[in-house]
Amino acid sequence: MASTQGVGTANEDTVHVSPTGVVVLDGLSAPKDLPMGCIHGTPWFVRQLGTTLVNLIGDDEVSLRAALRHAITKVNNLHRDTCDLDQEAVPASTVVMIRERGDVLDYLVLSDNVLVLDLGSDGIRTIVDKRVEEVAADEMQAALRGPTGTAEHAARVSQLVSVQRRLRNKPGGYWVAATDPAAADEALTGSVELTRVQQAALLTDGASRLVDSFDALTWYELLSLLRSEGPSALIARTREAELADPVGERWPRFKRSDDATAAYVTPTRGHGDTPESAR
Repeated sequence: MASTQGVGTANEDTVHVSPTGVVVLDGLSAPKDLPMGCIHGTPWFVRQLGTTLVNLIGDDEVSLRAALRHAITKVNNLHRDTCDLDQEAVPASTVVMIRERGDVLDYLVLSDNVLVLDLGSDGIRTIVDKRVEEVAADEMQAALRGPTGTAEHAARVSQLVSVQRRLRNKPGGYWVAATDPAAADEALTGSVELTRVQQAALLTDGASRLVDSFDALTWYELLSLLRSEGPSALIARTREAELADPVGERWPRFKRSDDATAAYVTPTRGHGDTPESAR
């Protein structure tokens, strides 16, 4: 596994691994010109949420949705007395996690992190929640217009975030892990027989962009790179592509480079002899 900071002041991604589970979070950036109801900030929030989640999913009797509900509640209780959690301007995060449970691999995806599963003869399957791209379409297109790094571009990104906050965790909007435990019920979940899973990758959108934004790799090629060279090599190649297009002319984007996190997993074959390996 690997996680590196993009152009912001701190890495708002986090990754947590246990003998049977992997949790990857991507905190939603909050432009400095917009209000924030939490004094701790997004990096603190994703660390607390990730640590709580990876501990909760160790209990096979707890569903991944239930674990996310409990984790959001627990993190709320850590800062309810110091922060204003009853407003739109609170830290939030995407979530992707997997867990070995007996002979199956459970998964949960909330918002636009990507889970990539190599199912052998059944091909590559990707699980991603793209509802955030279905709202505030006009503001999103404006925010993608370059050049990145300019005051005008930053203002358009702030406008997009302002609109997205009003649509966050509401019917007809999109769902992320923030202060409402009910968001867990909107996550994409499922289970796959472990014998079908050859390899898997958990990616934040900063680490998946060579495929889904830049069209520079296929999912199979991304998995091959992870297998042969590891997650750090994937992120390094992503940074090379970003540096080749610093203002977003070829590949429009919200930031020149985003925080990027990747975990590569080879699961147990369903017999309980060895825990899954993540790197």
